[in-house]
Amino acid sequence: MKKSILSLILFICCSQAFSQETTSLPLSLQECRKMALDNNEQVMTANNAVEKAKLDRQIAFAQYLPKVDGSFTMMHMQDQDLLQISNVLGVSLQTRGAFLAGVNVTLPLYVGGQIKAANNLARIGQTVSEEQRRKIRMQVIADVDNAYYTLIAVRSKVQMLEAYARQMQGLYDQVKLAKDVQMATENDMLRVSTKQNEVSYQLQKARNGEQLCGLALANIIGTDLGQTIIPTDTVFNSESTIRDIQLSEDFSTRPDLLLLQQQVKVNEQLVKKERSNYLPKVVIAGNYSYHSNLKLVGELNLPSRTIDYNHTFKGGSPHALFSLRLPIFHWGAEIKKVKKAKLSLNDSKLQLQQMERSMRVEVHRAVQNVTDGERMVETAIVGREQADENLRVMREKFDNQLCTMTDLLDAQSQWQQARSNLIESQTQLKIYETEYLRVTGRLE
Repeated sequence: MKKSILSLILFICCSQAFSQETTSLPLSLQECRKMALDNNEQVMTANNAVEKAKLDRQIAFAQYLPKVDGSFTMMHMQDQDLLQISNVLGVSLQTRGAFLAGVNVTLPLYVGGQIKAANNLARIGQTVSEEQRRKIRMQVIADVDNAYYTLIAVRSKVQMLEAYARQMQGLYDQVKLAKDVQMATENDMLRVSTKQNEVSYQLQKARNGEQLCGLALANIIGTDLGQTIIPTDTVFNSESTIRDIQLSEDFSTRPDLLLLQQQVKVNEQLVKKERSNYLPKVVIAGNYSYHSNLKLVGELNLPSRTIDYNHTFKGGSPHALFSLRLPIFHWGAEIKKVKKAKLSLNDSKLQLQQMERSMRVEVHRAVQNVTDGERMVETAIVGREQADENLRVMREKFDNQLCTMTDLLDAQSQWQQARSNLIESQTQLKIYETEYLRVTGRLE
């Protein structure tokens, strides 16, 4: 009984889930980019890193300024006998309620360049975090463009296959009428039906791909997976993003390159920081302290009378401190640290040279891809026009019984392939353009 109830509840829930219509969400490419940048966790983490780098820079700058510290100490302990001479003289120290308060000011005058190096490192760290954020944002935009244009391509193929299916249905009806008047054979009907099944299979496969591409795009932009995204920008109507930009192989603004350059600067500052360890350090400090309620109590027993003694210590006093620290002999450890830092600096320069060569090849390939993509689109447009004309001619010939069924089916297949090639070439060109802007550091 319980199993029957659970099965009924599960059936009702599934029926309600399938009965709900998925809502459509029309989005342009710019809207998808904005949603992805607003919802991407890596972008949010990069934003936090930039804010932390700004705070680190403020913290480093504070080392230039004098440090002010305050202190307060209160004592409470038993009286201490300081002097006891027979029964004649007794002196004790009372600390009940005694306190000491002070203010200390410290200012480093020269610490071998460590403060300046720390500030330079903090400034470089902020630049690194900003470039790292720009790199992540460009990668997110590239992912959005790839998913968006892929969805457009699959939707265009679905529409093309639907038109192809309508053509095949019209041909099927035409052949069926011809068969009824014994102007077509059963073999002709079978060949058309086979082609219809093939087109139906391709159409169902394309629709499944459209659904998966929509889910992938929804995941990237952070929207509800139950919504159907409808692209409002199409490959066919949108203008080239770099049509008016002269293709250049300049990648000086690419974040990857700037990050490596900043790493070289970091190692240069680390060399200076290690060198400061065997340079003199000069620090001055000022202090003012105030004490009160510290009592010295005693009594003197004379033959005629007893004299009580009571004195309270209180008052303030300023102090000044000048400190000079000069390393003399550390068995060469500090010099070895400098040499090690210089080796790390040399490694970063070598890595920069290597990556520059790789980036130059990557940018050259991206430029070549865009150029080839434009040529492929032009070729695909010519092929589509030729396929349209060929299909029109073959249909007229078939209607006038001047060509065979095989010729007409081949013309329809060529029409499908030509339109498919155009969709793929236009989509790939858009992806190539986005990749070119990314590798040259100009995507945003």
